[in-house]
Amino acid sequence: MATIHDKSAFSELLQSLQILLHEAHVTQVTAHWGETDSVQPYNKLYFITGGNGWLKIGSETFSPKPGQLVLVPAQTQHSFSTVVGQLPYRKYYCHFNVMAGPFDLFQWIGVPLCIDVADYERTERQFADMVAYYHGGGIVGKIREKQALMDIVATFLELVPLRVLQHRTEEMNRLGIIQQFVESRLGSGISIEQMAEAVHLHPNYFITYFKKHFGMPPLKYVNRKRTEYAKQLLTTTSLSIKEIAGQTGFKETNHFTKFFRKETSFTPTDYRSAFAAAP
Repeated sequence: MATIHDKSAFSELLQSLQILLHEAHVTQVTAHWGETDSVQPYNKLYFITGGNGWLKIGSETFSPKPGQLVLVPAQTQHSFSTVVGQLPYRKYYCHFNVMAGPFDLFQWIGVPLCIDVADYERTERQFADMVAYYHGGGIVGKIREKQALMDIVATFLELVPLRVLQHRTEEMNRLGIIQQFVESRLGSGISIEQMAEAVHLHPNYFITYFKKHFGMPPLKYVNRKRTEYAKQLLTTTSLSIKEIAGQTGFKETNHFTKFFRKETSFTPTDYRSAFAAAP
């Protein structure tokens, strides 16, 4: 059974869970398949259906067999190759992120990286459906490909012990403090110095730390949060543009309008007209 420590912080991350599929294919790899010390910003998941090969993920080396799933977590150094004189892998694979807030889920949890599937036919069907939806295109296909991938990830996590990584707990709390600090001050000025002070980091180091974990500079993140909040107020309330400007940290309505148009390509009035729910 999965065990989760620090449930409160972890549950907050899962509230905004999003799954992003970058690639999905089925392939018979060639004898030249391989890379050394690769690091990618996305997770890789392989379902082996035939052949031989090996992968080194971090410090562990695996020789997956047909009927096994192999996970390469995002930002993890890995190498892989065929085995000379043996039939190369036939495999389904996908590249994806599972974002819990601004972070990939597998940056926070520890799981076995190579496992046996419980139901080979069901797993192959799941991967085949995901690949078909990915290549099929269309709005409905995009929805179904994500649903198929989410089912595969959920099945994987059901099969393994699951824990929040011990060394991530303090960091998770620190990142939560940053998020809360920004969200609680969207109606006022927010400086990098203030954000750094909230988590007891030097401002210069804080900028590098923030970009590493949020994927963007601090002030860009603040602007994105202000934009999201403004969109929410425009579409769910009858507040005036001036009032919304004040609640999102702008003293001048004109400044807010220019900012909002730069971020969304809409004026606040046009955005409200286009997206506000009918009364």
